[in-house]
Amino acid sequence: MGITNRINFRHTRGDIFGGVTAAVIALPMALAFGVASGAGAASGLYGAVIVGFFAALFGGTPTLISEPTGPMTVVFTAVIAQLVASDPENGMAMAFTVVMLAGLFQIIFGFLKLGRYVTLMPYPVISGFMSGIGVILIILQLGPFLGHASPKGGVVGTLTSLPNMIGTLDPAEVALGVFALAVLFLMPKRFNRWVPPQLLVLVAGTLLALTVFSGAELRLIGEIPTGLPSLQLPSFTADQVRVMLVDGLVLGMLGCIDALLTAMIADSITRTQSDADKELIGQGIGNMMSGLFGGMPGAGATMGTVVNIQAGGKTALSGLVRAGILLVVVLWAAPLTRTIPLAVLAGIAVKVGFDILDWSFLKRAHKVSWKGSAIMYGVMFLTVFVDLIVAVGVGVFIANILTIDRLSKLQANQVRTITDFDDDVAMSPEDKALMDQANGRVLVFHLNGPMIFGVARAISQEQTAMVAHDVLIVDLQDVPHLGVTAALALENAIQDASEAGRQVFVVGGQNKTLARLEKLGVLRFVPPDHLMETRTEALKAALRLLAAHDDLEPPRIAAEPGATAI
Repeated sequence: MGITNRINFRHTRGDIFGGVTAAVIALPMALAFGVASGAGAASGLYGAVIVGFFAALFGGTPTLISEPTGPMTVVFTAVIAQLVASDPENGMAMAFTVVMLAGLFQIIFGFLKLGRYVTLMPYPVISGFMSGIGVILIILQLGPFLGHASPKGGVVGTLTSLPNMIGTLDPAEVALGVFALAVLFLMPKRFNRWVPPQLLVLVAGTLLALTVFSGAELRLIGEIPTGLPSLQLPSFTADQVRVMLVDGLVLGMLGCIDALLTAMIADSITRTQSDADKELIGQGIGNMMSGLFGGMPGAGATMGTVVNIQAGGKTALSGLVRAGILLVVVLWAAPLTRTIPLAVLAGIAVKVGFDILDWSFLKRAHKVSWKGSAIMYGVMFLTVFVDLIVAVGVGVFIANILTIDRLSKLQANQVRTITDFDDDVAMSPEDKALMDQANGRVLVFHLNGPMIFGVARAISQEQTAMVAHDVLIVDLQDVPHLGVTAALALENAIQDASEAGRQVFVVGGQNKTLARLEKLGVLRFVPPDHLMETRTEALKAALRLLAAHDDLEPPRIAAEPGATAI
């Protein structure tokens, strides 16, 4: 794992074009998210610059563009509201400390190489979670869209205040918001290559505010300070430490999911393979530095990344160029943004919320699986009205339980007791002949495939249904994995057979399977010379054992080609 991202100057022209185009799109989005979060437009700009720069420099996806995103904005908004309500004087400083904690968690995830596990969530859970965040973003923008300050109380507070806000809406601000949405939804996509619709809305909406609505008392962004941001040292209080740690973990996890999903999109477009763990470290460094300087948290942004690639960006140089251009805006051009109406930014944020909604899956989820559809809508409801981490936790838990149940039912069919082989079990002619000689006195307990804990019940049921026999052969040749729970259920079957005076043989099993049985003490019921490599060896040994105690015919050994049968 290298220290910095893959940067070279062989594609300088494409990287510059990609960076410039991504910066043009990032400007209105950063302003909109900064205002929407409650941290201010300047915080959005700082986040776009700092997260974008450090994530590009230290990340693992060369073409990824990182900046404040809709999902991160939603969570950060809730963090600010909670901490400011508990401590009005230090709440904002503690919110930026949460951003630093989120970055720290991301770096830890990267060093622990957890990147490949972050996106291993069932799609209905991801879809419901992201769609829920889209709904939250839309609801939280209803106040600014209607000409009011955002009500307190988050989603519930906004919905409760909605009738009053509609009754006292500001026509001028509503008109600007509707204009913004109309352009964003109706502008033909072929024009996007010439001018990003978000930038067009920002410029045109501001001109309308200065001309057509010049007499109206519009709410504007106001003056954004120029120059470098001031240092925000970590701040916390004893009674908020636990809350801040949990918020930092949630924000960090969301940033991981957001960034790695976007990295997967970048990989699919560029036909490359990103380094997930390195990307998490880059994202973490970016968020730590952003929080340290009062910037918003960020993650991989799908829109900026796709535009960057389409404009010619191929290396991390494009992300550095984009950050440099936005830094110029922060240092010298910030005063030009003071006349931008908040209603226009609300319209941009509402459109982002609509784009986050997983319309593709929402339209067909009920056709694919009613269980998947129920999980998706359940996660969406919990995300909007309860809590983000509760939504993901409950969704993943239910989805995994349903998956394990289904796999267990399928795998249970591979657990069977056999006294004479049927067509469902692969066997050699020699094995069939040996089983015929046994005349039902040898029972083969055949397991096939990975034995997870859900299969333990099937093992117990087969054990109960075992017919009378003198020798039990536990056939593990086709078992690549044996879970602890399944191993203990197998122990019961072996122990019962041993205590009933039956001889027990264990066949095959990969090294890890036998090692697990040995560590759990299961093999204490099996004599060392009863551990066989193949089923054929076990059957021959079983027949010899039976022949030694009665007049059973000794096993007939198959003749080698060209040899005389005995």
